[in-house]
Amino acid sequence: MEKQIHSILDQVDGLLPLILGYASQFFLALIVLFVGWKLVNAVTRAMGRMMEASHIEPTLRGFLLSVVGLFLKALLLISVASMVGIATTSFVAVLGAAGLAVGMALQGSLANFAGGVLILLFRPFKVGDSIAAGGSSGTVTSIEMFRTVLLDANNEIIYIPNGTLSNNIVINSSESDRLAGSVSLLIDYQDDLDKARALLLGLTENDTQVLKNPAPSVSFLPKPANIQVTLGFWCAPGDVSGLVAKYSEASIKVLQKNGYRLGVTARAAA
Repeated sequence: MEKQIHSILDQVDGLLPLILGYASQFFLALIVLFVGWKLVNAVTRAMGRMMEASHIEPTLRGFLLSVVGLFLKALLLISVASMVGIATTSFVAVLGAAGLAVGMALQGSLANFAGGVLILLFRPFKVGDSIAAGGSSGTVTSIEMFRTVLLDANNEIIYIPNGTLSNNIVINSSESDRLAGSVSLLIDYQDDLDKARALLLGLTENDTQVLKNPAPSVSFLPKPANIQVTLGFWCAPGDVSGLVAKYSEASIKVLQKNGYRLGVTARAAA
């Protein structure tokens, strides 16, 4: 019995250094985890202040801070796990393989996400701008991470993937301080062109919405059976559609009133 007790005590004496060593590693790992967690939070807060000072879009700012925070905390957890003797090589490999599989499965969504990041970083347009892209046009109501939402002239909501916007031509009508508008009609070859020019320019003469420089103009283009007469003008971006509608009607009325034989309206465009 005495020999058994001595044997047990010898085993305990042999395990005690191992237990103390593991306890010290575990305690050190806890300290590293606590300090590292606080440090990661401090780093992300500092990055947030820098991004805010750089006027980075709030949506992008929040997302980037979340990604950076999760990445740093994942590295911290892996480091702490290795400190207490947990093998992390296979764990990292599994995470890498899973990340690759998810990336391949979501490559379309990732392309839209990357497009959203580029749009928010380089700001080719912003909320409230009037844009045209991919056969659609309207006013930007929101820019999300995966899509941009437009409201068109018919009050319809259009969702455009950000990948499409970042890789195709985008026309931003709100970037310029002025835009051109035009209204075209068809008149007869026998009609007085000089009088038509005077009548159409007279419509814009006292209109404060029409810019005086560049000045409004009237041009003529021969067609097989008629002459196309076009009233062109410049105005603020937000006034184009209203002025085109206004002058489309006014042009018809003033020319018909003066005896012009109008053909089918050729064009009314901004």
